[in-house]
Amino acid sequence: MTIDQSYASDRCGVLPIQDLRTMVATGQISGSSPVEEIQFQPASLDLRLGHTAYRVRASFLTGSGKTVADRLAEFQMHKVDLGPGAVLEKGCVYVVPLMEHLALPEDVQAVANAKSSTGRLDLLTRTIIDQGSEFDRIPAGYHGPLYAEICPRSFSVLVRPGMRLNQIRFRNGEAGLDDDALRALHEQVGLVDTPPHIDGGLGFSVDLEPRSDGIVGYRAKPHSGVIDMDRIGAYAVSDFWDPLHSDHGGLILDPGAFYILVSREAVHIPPDYAAEMAPYMALVGEFRVHYAGFFDPGFGHAQAGGTGSRGVLEVRCHESPFLLEHGQRVGRLLYEHMRTPPERLYGSASASNYQGQGLKLSKHFHGV
Repeated sequence: MTIDQSYASDRCGVLPIQDLRTMVATGQISGSSPVEEIQFQPASLDLRLGHTAYRVRASFLTGSGKTVADRLAEFQMHKVDLGPGAVLEKGCVYVVPLMEHLALPEDVQAVANAKSSTGRLDLLTRTIIDQGSEFDRIPAGYHGPLYAEICPRSFSVLVRPGMRLNQIRFRNGEAGLDDDALRALHEQVGLVDTPPHIDGGLGFSVDLEPRSDGIVGYRAKPHSGVIDMDRIGAYAVSDFWDPLHSDHGGLILDPGAFYILVSREAVHIPPDYAAEMAPYMALVGEFRVHYAGFFDPGFGHAQAGGTGSRGVLEVRCHESPFLLEHGQRVGRLLYEHMRTPPERLYGSASASNYQGQGLKLSKHFHGV
């Protein structure tokens, strides 16, 4: 069954929530337990952890002719039963079979990414597939299982079956906007609240102007306790994070440290578009920005309660100290057409943890 046979519209673009429901109904997306309503997002589907984690010696991609099961036989150290709840230890690598299974049409491909709360905990979560040559990329026509590679970087975490750490977005055809189209869209609806920097996407910069309490961001503490991923608003910020104050508009990043910062720009994703965060330039600087990169239709949209929504930056410094300065461009948003506007916008159907956000830690912490 092709996408054209499944759906009324033949427009290329990111598939909205109503198309995802159809994919579940027709068996193109299935699960070891039925797909649940809570998994559906405006332009993506949350993926659920299965019942077993495999501690492995190293991160891996399967490669041509190999399955994840083949690779697990080579790299597996031991099995972990997630059923009663299990701790994934900081600094270790795990592979977890996901509950979802794909039978994609020949004209539908997919990309996966960590959910916002996952990235803000420095919980590296990537999707791998059988015969895969890239993380988080699922080619058109893929039939097979999905797996999550999970590596806690800053905090050990307690997880259980059914938890949703990553998400998947489907598209057919070429949906991306070039720079001319981005400029036209900004003139029409306003994509940021500052003069736009458009060059291979919509650039965004870091905000190191102190807020009213003097804080410009947070740095993860090197030694802290376990975070239960089910406990919302349960943890004190001071037990896991050090607040940061800017030194004359700059911040020196320490090698190996993890930071939560915020974009200077308020971001707007109109209802008939989706976006993904990408590094500004892969070879510039001594840091990387973001693990969680999906921006759904309606993020920052005034009618969905999102006026003033900024992008939270998950920053990890590499080998040497690096001076980050206020207004420095650190990433870009790549906009795509939706195939059709979603029947539900980000933050509109239920209270979102991050609509209208400024500098904000994950939903597991209280007092921020």
